[in-house]
Amino acid sequence: MADLLRMPEIAANTEEAVLAGWPVAEGDEFAAGDVIATIETAKAVVDVEAPAPGAVVRLLVPEGTDVAVGDPIALIAAPGETVDDVDAALARLGLGTATGPTPGPTPAPTTAAAGAPGPAPAPPRTAPAGVAAAPATPPPAGAPAAGAGRIFASPLARKLAREAGIPFDTLRGSGPQGRVVRADVEAAIAAARAAAPAAPAVAPPAAPAGHSPAGAAQPAAAAAPPGPQGAAETPDGDALVPHSRLRRAIARRLTESKSTVPHFYLRGSARVDALLALRTELNAAAPVKISVNDLVVKAVGQAHLAVPQVNVGWTDAGMRVFGEVDLGVAVATEGGLVTPVLRGVERMSVSAVAAATRDFADRARRGALRQHELEGGSATVTNLGMYGAEEFSAILNPPQATILAVGAARREPVVTDAGELAVATVLRVTLSVDHRAVDGALAAQWMREFVAILEQPLRIVC
Repeated sequence: MADLLRMPEIAANTEEAVLAGWPVAEGDEFAAGDVIATIETAKAVVDVEAPAPGAVVRLLVPEGTDVAVGDPIALIAAPGETVDDVDAALARLGLGTATGPTPGPTPAPTTAAAGAPGPAPAPPRTAPAGVAAAPATPPPAGAPAAGAGRIFASPLARKLAREAGIPFDTLRGSGPQGRVVRADVEAAIAAARAAAPAAPAVAPPAAPAGHSPAGAAQPAAAAAPPGPQGAAETPDGDALVPHSRLRRAIARRLTESKSTVPHFYLRGSARVDALLALRTELNAAAPVKISVNDLVVKAVGQAHLAVPQVNVGWTDAGMRVFGEVDLGVAVATEGGLVTPVLRGVERMSVSAVAAATRDFADRARRGALRQHELEGGSATVTNLGMYGAEEFSAILNPPQATILAVGAARREPVVTDAGELAVATVLRVTLSVDHRAVDGALAAQWMREFVAILEQPLRIVC
């Protein structure tokens, strides 16, 4: 019997998400475990897998629509089942009576792919509030029809290709399993511009400085690169870019953290010449290149093992004592900062940490992280040393009790234990701490242990 597929709760306390894409079309059959919808949350793009085999009868929500958790997004049936009267089936399931499709294609939303909130276009069928009953949004011009070798792509890539008039079947994806991503479309746009013939050298009529005649075509060479997606113009002529879902989520989370969590900060410095020498030796034999940050992440895991009272998190119900060291590793993306979590760092080799961190960074920048990879964690490591920042303080990510900010390693004059002046490579770090969960003396013990591990780096690999 036909039933409704509803918007799942991808992450705890999530009230809505964007229906980013339909990998299936009306009439398609699917097996258990097949991806039948792509959902975009504030942090990640998530593929929804079918829990059981079935068939798509009707797609109720077009791509790019904000949908509340629990609202219907599709009508599905058992494999081989025929639904003669779709409207009657929807009425039986409490969705009222839907009319037939309006002839002609349904235009895709213009803002959803960029993550900017806004109403979706009016659907061509009538449906109850909160459900836009519409046929599947047609693919961009040039894309193959459903069932004829569908091309998988991120919603942003589809939008950019549609706006640029790039035939979708000419694109080759560089993402996972050949998925077309933003970089692929931008490369195709650049190639098309380079191959375009030069514009005729016909000057438009003269106009006052700073103005262009209405409707006058501008030379191709003078065309400015496209501005931020969804940008508007202020009365002063500045660009006003709508907040993305990720940027809104970051702003909300950090504001809550800074205003509700009592932060305090400890600063430490370590001489890391031995650490850098160990890195050189490891890279001579390691299967993947190991960075200083990989060694720092591993050292944090070892310090948490040595001072387990810091491996905790504050909740209203009580203190959460973590059973393993799960560390978030901050990754900067175009849309904002994300912190995928390495699970069980204390059990991982340095090479495994390096491989996992690089995989996270690559997929974070392509928007391919999974929601579960962004959840949890007992602490976070954020590093701005590659940008030359000597030291900085970071804001906690509740319910985690600590976040370590890592600066750049620099050659500096130091005083040795023998009282002599020497030159050493010094790394400065700052530990932000939730004072509700960790007292100052305990945090100081952790910092002393962490610095000792950095200065005796064989403890990292033992």
